[in-house]
Amino acid sequence: MTRLLSHPHRDRAPRVARAGLVQPVAAVLTDRIADVAVAEAAARIALARRVPLLLIAVMPPHVRRSSLGPASASVRAVLARVMPKVGPHATGYIPEVFHLPVGRGSRLAAAKELLALASRHRAPDVVAARRGPHGLDAHALIEAAALRGGPFVHAIAPAAWVPLQSPAP
Repeated sequence: MTRLLSHPHRDRAPRVARAGLVQPVAAVLTDRIADVAVAEAAARIALARRVPLLLIAVMPPHVRRSSLGPASASVRAVLARVMPKVGPHATGYIPEVFHLPVGRGSRLAAAKELLALASRHRAPDVVAARRGPHGLDAHALIEAAALRGGPFVHAIAPAAWVPLQSPAP
């Protein structure tokens, strides 16, 4: 008869599973017309990776911070513009609020803070418009990501404007 090898006693407390850590794709929404193109591009990336979206609504500095959360009316108004394009992809989303810093700091100050917010959510990719508020355009985010070793930033140009045409009689 063979004796079974004894195993040392191990703590049976549950551990956090690495597979359970979600890495969402972040979309920077600045309440501009380019937000729709940014959200669509982020949704396509998230759908391919089967992860949710991190929708970061950028709020101006003069809006009171105390009454502004991810479920506030101001943030819902920003998200409502992009939800018809994001909703059909059924990737899920995480709403988040980013407040622009008060005053005119350095060009990269706001970009570094926004990338820190994306890093707290473990987002490896950030999608932003080429033109945006001071320090939050894609070029400033790319520069800040290169300086701090942050996530990969995708620059999205808004769709070309096509004038409405009346139907031919």
